[in-house]
Amino acid sequence: MVAAVNQSKEYRMRWWTLLVIAISVLVVVLDSTIVNIALPTLQRELGATFSDLQWMINIYIMIFAALMLTTGSLGDRVGRKKMLQLGILIFGVSSFFASLADTPSGLILWRAFMGVGGAMMLPATLAIITNTFPREERGKAIGVWAGLNGIGIALGPIIGGLIIANLNWNWIFLVNIPITVIALIAGWFLIPESHDPNPKKLDIPGTILSSIALALLVFGLIKGSDWGWTDIGVLSSLAGAIIAGFVFIIWERKTENPMLEIGFFKSARFSAGVFSVSVMALAMIGITFGLTLYMQFVNGYSALETGVRFVPLALGIFIGAGSSDKIVEKVGTTKVITVGYLGTAIALLIASFWEVNTAYWQLGTLFFLFGFFLGYIAAPATTAVMGALPEARAGIGSAMNTVSRMVAGSIGVASLGSILSSLYTSNFNYGITAVAGLPAEVIEASSESVGAAVTIAEGLPPVASEALLQVARNSFMDAWQVMAFISLSICFVGALIVVKMMPAKHGPVAELAPNTGARR
Repeated sequence: MVAAVNQSKEYRMRWWTLLVIAISVLVVVLDSTIVNIALPTLQRELGATFSDLQWMINIYIMIFAALMLTTGSLGDRVGRKKMLQLGILIFGVSSFFASLADTPSGLILWRAFMGVGGAMMLPATLAIITNTFPREERGKAIGVWAGLNGIGIALGPIIGGLIIANLNWNWIFLVNIPITVIALIAGWFLIPESHDPNPKKLDIPGTILSSIALALLVFGLIKGSDWGWTDIGVLSSLAGAIIAGFVFIIWERKTENPMLEIGFFKSARFSAGVFSVSVMALAMIGITFGLTLYMQFVNGYSALETGVRFVPLALGIFIGAGSSDKIVEKVGTTKVITVGYLGTAIALLIASFWEVNTAYWQLGTLFFLFGFFLGYIAAPATTAVMGALPEARAGIGSAMNTVSRMVAGSIGVASLGSILSSLYTSNFNYGITAVAGLPAEVIEASSESVGAAVTIAEGLPPVASEALLQVARNSFMDAWQVMAFISLSICFVGALIVVKMMPAKHGPVAELAPNTGARR
């Protein structure tokens, strides 16, 4: 009787629970983008080197990715609410001390702890949604969750720009404090506890191996574009990630209490969902990186102006993800994700024809379409991942969904970013031969990136500046076109494989037998 009353109360309060989760998701996603805007200020006021600035961003991503599977599994074991609340507390306290940092190394340290808190929070939010909402409403709730991720990514640069313009850099972190306090208090009353009713022993070797593999992989991908892909440190890091990952898989197949049941991937719905999330991130996070450069260095918008102009992208993601559930009910998951991929590919085809001075109304319209079709991929694919597993393992399912997106996104930025950079340099070195009178050192420095060229052009005489800018921006646009075609090709491949792999409707989900994973 008591259980029925509690269940009824949880059901009645489910949308309030989602509101609290929304706050938790926003603070994590905002922090992943808001700090970027403050990097020039941090360099000036803390005396940070370029390497320090990289680590301020990268340490958060590395720790976040490395701990995701571990915290997802622990949440299933000890309780998702406990994991979320502890993560919020760690995130908030770390944000406070980060705001007090007076050296680059101190800030990097507290950014690492913020990554720990974020890794505890994000898997728990999706797992709580899965256990709070009935199957018929889960798609809509996950759509809201996915939409909020998009909004957070777009709001970060806007809020960061406003803070830097009107306050000081410390508020980049202090702004997290009231949000985490609200999330903690509201979560205490509104979020129900859930966990695996048959928890296994903690898989310590699996935890260590997965953390090492993910940390080395993300580190190698991040530094590959900086140090070069043949650098011994990069090669060692990637090789170490492969070895640790291979040993992790062998261990998980043999141990009686695996952290990640390899049998999960026997479910076509789970495998196709993870694949869809990964391909989306691979294609689009690299493109988003290129879009930021295009807006600031080619079109000449400031960081704040760029953030504001990305609002249609966030709005599109929110509307697309939020509305996809109703379409899935009518036509099935496969068709919706396929439409998402094909729509994104068409948008990329149009974007490949952008020019140096393309009007913003064209950019903004396409941003919205980008976001809308991405929502058609992200929300149904996430629902597929979570719906393919027993609710008892929702935490590890959520972690897999997020890890696959982060790792694929890192690969996208590293690979597509490297292609963009190398093509820009090649195009620039060819085009600059038609410009006379520029010193060799100016040409060499400007060939590194369009950002470097724009910065150098500011100190040149007007005629030389205009000539340099024209070559640099045209070189970037030629490279952008190739990058867009590569990304739309990835989307087409994604659509074909989803049609082949993804079941259109939810199948029955069996409970887990020891070390067998999910069965369909």
